Parts: sequence; structure tokens; C-alpha cells
Amino acid sequence: MMWYWFHKLASPPHFYDVSARIIPWFTVPSIILLTYGTYAGLFVAPPDYQQGDAFRIIYVHVPSAYLSMMAYMVMAVSAGIGLIWRMKLAHAVTAAAAPLGAWFTFLALCTGSIWGRPMWGTWWEWGDPRLTSELILLFLYFGYMALRASIDDTAKADKASAVLALVGAVNVPIIHFSVEWWSSLHQGPTLVREGGPAIETTMLYPLLAMIFGFMLLFGALILVRLRTEVVFRERRKRWVRDILLSEEGQR
Repeated sequence: MMWYWFHKLASPPHFYDVSARIIPWFTVPSIILLTYGTYAGLFVAPPDYQQGDAFRIIYVHVPSAYLSMMAYMVMAVSAGIGLIWRMKLAHAVTAAAAPLGAWFTFLALCTGSIWGRPMWGTWWEWGDPRLTSELILLFLYFGYMALRASIDDTAKADKASAVLALVGAVNVPIIHFSVEWWSSLHQGPTLVREGGPAIETTMLYPLLAMIFGFMLLFGALILVRLRTEVVFRERRKRWVRDILLSEEGQR
């Protein structure tokens, strides 16, 4: 039963129909969580005893850093599924996730640089393993998108870029564990650690709201992008022409 549902959802026409009903379930909670997280992070959470108000950038930096890695893992898993089971929708997921992951990575790097200036006294530190590996992640996103754009045949582009996505996945655990494996300017684990989160609850709850809000936002955005990607890939199929004609008739 589960595999039947999975294969049915992998059908482009079925996915296009179901995704239109799913998107609001991601969008509305995302708006609520991001609104709460932003307000509580700016006006409810007290200043940090060492960093003062400068710490508040974590409410953007930490979620964007999580999503930069999460988006790439979505790419790697969907690329693997596409290569092994040859599901058309899986390659479309990989292609749809790449630009979103690149934006989250860019946002994480920018906010990290802004945060690092008053904390470390510099905008960038090449010796920091997490900064460097996060920058490599951005280059992997760019490389994936450039490779896809350089190959006109969609099937060949899917296979070649999927291999790159899988190879690049090794960088994700390096980013995550870099502060434990090497000497880093970044602090150690704060949320997931033995003994519970090392952060005041009035600071923690807004941060968790922002993290889950970003996740739901990513879910909504990837569904929107995936619908566009599916229509482009299936543009010669009758079901796409029927949908386009139906939408034109409603205008």
C-alpha cells in the first residue's frame, strides 16, 4: 500500500494535482512561525550576556545554515532515487532544490560574515573549517546548476548532475561536524547536545520557531518550483496542454 502511494505520487500528473492542495499547508504555518520567531527574537529574547544584541542575527543565520545543508541532502537523496529507480520526478526534485539551497547557503554566509565582524574582528576567516566548507557547498550548488545548464538533453543532464550531487554530499557531514573535528571560531553544538540545549528558553523558542518556519518555507517553495519544473519537462504531454487550456479558459 505504501509503495503504491509512493509510485502514484511520483506520477507527474498526480503530483501536480496533489501539490496544489499541499502548498497552503506549508505556507500558512510557515508565516505563523516566522512571524512569531521574528517578533520574539527581536523584542522578547533578552540580550546575550557576552554578545549583547548582536546575537539576534542567529534567528536568520542558524535556520539558513540548517536549510543550506538540508536542501543539499534533499538533492542527494532525490538524485540517488532518480539514478537507481529512474523516477522522472526525482530528478525534477533535485533540479528544483538547487537554486533554493544556493540562496540559503548565500544567506548563511552573509549573515555569518556580518555576525563574525563584531565577534571575531574580521568579516572572513579562511582558517575556519565551517566557513570554508560552507563556501564549498555554495560552489557545489553553482557547479550543479552550471552542469545542468551546459547539457541540452534533459536525460543526460539529469544523470550527470545527479552524480555530482551525490559526490558533493560528502561535504554536508564535514560542515556539520567541523567544529568537533577541528579547531574552529564557531562555538560547539548548542541545540543538539548531551544535557539539552545550552541556550535560555526565551532565546530557544524563537530560534526553534524560525528553524521550523524556514523548513516549511523551503517545503512550500520547492513545491512551487517543482510544479513549474514538471510542467516544463512534460510540456509536450497531453495532460499539460489540457491544464494550460483550462487555465486560459478561466481568464
